[in-house]
Amino acid sequence: MDSINQKISIWVSAIRLRTLPLSISGIILASCLAYYNGVFKWEIFVLAILTTLSFQILSNLANDYGDGVKGTDNENRIGPERAIQSGKISPEELYNAIKINVLISIGLAFALIFLALGTKHFWLTMTFFVLGVASVGAALRYTIGKNAYGYRGLGDIFVFAFFGLVSVIGCYVLYAKQLDHVTFLPAITIGLLSTAVLNLNNMRDRQSDEQSNKITLAVKLGEKSVKLYHNFLIILAMGSSGLFGVLYYTSPFNLIFAVAYLPLIFHLKKVNTTENPKNLDPELKKLALTTVVLAILMGIGHLF
Repeated sequence: MDSINQKISIWVSAIRLRTLPLSISGIILASCLAYYNGVFKWEIFVLAILTTLSFQILSNLANDYGDGVKGTDNENRIGPERAIQSGKISPEELYNAIKINVLISIGLAFALIFLALGTKHFWLTMTFFVLGVASVGAALRYTIGKNAYGYRGLGDIFVFAFFGLVSVIGCYVLYAKQLDHVTFLPAITIGLLSTAVLNLNNMRDRQSDEQSNKITLAVKLGEKSVKLYHNFLIILAMGSSGLFGVLYYTSPFNLIFAVAYLPLIFHLKKVNTTENPKNLDPELKKLALTTVVLAILMGIGHLF
């Protein structure tokens, strides 16, 4: 029994539970916007959450596998020890888990698309099929393969697109069957903050990534410029969310999300004054949770 519990614990660690709330923040926000406009459906919400979680878990496992077999996850890395790096999960075991998760992700995505769109919205259905396949591909290609985009400084673009635009706008379209301008600023906000989480992770690992030839945007920018970039992401996210609050203002409660600005300001102060990359690790959880809180408060605030 102890060995079973230990194995479960190892796999739970590989899944990286602390990354999961951030992945569904866009779904929650889009669902609140859909509820306000009278198009929300619980079954779409539940399947969208499950699909997004499966994509995030797939991304985490693939990231662990890609960095593990390339030797990027080594003793010089500052962050938490990864599965292959620790030797507790073999590359073969992880690769098999990835294949199973690909099937689960595709199955959930197709179920979500058929439930939301059926056969009545042919072009939307085809568009979301493409997005579903692209999401699986993006999850796998971040670190796996010779041309992994995470090793070429392109991770930020993909995170902004999938965690922000696809997550918020795409989820809303599944409810409403049409685009709506109300989703654009929230999508940009969540996309920017999600990108900031990735950038913070890459700032922490910048030196070890450079030694392993993992050329993230943080490596390309260097120590000083990457902090300026991080400030840009956070401040622009605050600006876009603030503009959303002003443009769609109906009551003071709409602006309740502004309470999340305080931890974001403290976060920037910490990042700007930190010289030891190791001290950035605790900020990852804070920034991710603040993003989730901001998304929830933007959504709830819009309802009143």
